[in-house]
Amino acid sequence: MYRTLSGKEPAEAVLSEIKARVAKLGRSPKLVIVQVGDDPASTTYVTSKLKKAAAVGISAELRKLAKDAAEKELLSLVKELNKDRSVDGFIVQTPLPKQMDEKAILDAVDPSKDVDGWTSASAGRLFSGLDCFEPATPAGVMRMLDFYKVRIEGKHAVVVGRSNTVGKPMALMLLARNATVTICHSRTQDLAKHTSSADIIVAAVGKPGLITADMVKEGASIVDVGTTKVGEKLSGDVDFASVIKKADCSPVPGGVGPLTVAMLINNVMKAAERRA
Repeated sequence: MYRTLSGKEPAEAVLSEIKARVAKLGRSPKLVIVQVGDDPASTTYVTSKLKKAAAVGISAELRKLAKDAAEKELLSLVKELNKDRSVDGFIVQTPLPKQMDEKAILDAVDPSKDVDGWTSASAGRLFSGLDCFEPATPAGVMRMLDFYKVRIEGKHAVVVGRSNTVGKPMALMLLARNATVTICHSRTQDLAKHTSSADIIVAAVGKPGLITADMVKEGASIVDVGTTKVGEKLSGDVDFASVIKKADCSPVPGGVGPLTVAMLINNVMKAAERRA
């Protein structure tokens, strides 16, 4: 039987490090989360972020707007938080309601407070190999691979998915660590041809059970980022039950999720240390 790549232990290690850094900083860094409306999934994520931040000594505040709020109201709040010197970093929880231009809102965030790493400025710095706030989910995947001592340099990594928040930054981070990277997506022909030669697979498309045991190499390392609600349960992109018999694999839930939250909080800490 191969290893279950749990996110709990590496996430706890990250949060423990942050707690020590808060003590060294001598003040409580401040995170603000902006939420528009009451999307249940978003509320769950926001609650988890606020709770974990508070647990390591970070002051976390929720600012809510109504679901039917105008875009200019949200932009006004973003500008206010950009100027607020007490705020080290903030995020605008997505998805946003249809009446709002998500890209325009995210790009209005001051890059020095962009702890989600989603502004065009942050993406450009990541692409250029400059110091930046890395998006939390791909940063969590990298931390997971390091925690379980998965060799990255010289290995073939396949990223399934090309979103701006996970797939593309994931590929760049693996490339920066000297992996040979293949990016697959919905138009890729013969997905199994690519995944079956991979030493590392990161699946991030939101298609339950897409990656099956016959598509992976014996002894590979598989990180499942997909989370899709099927009935009352969350399902990943990887058929965990079959794949774990052939390769190391992260579960859903309990895999990358805890690390996504931990790496967001890590970015808040980084923002506070930069200001200091």
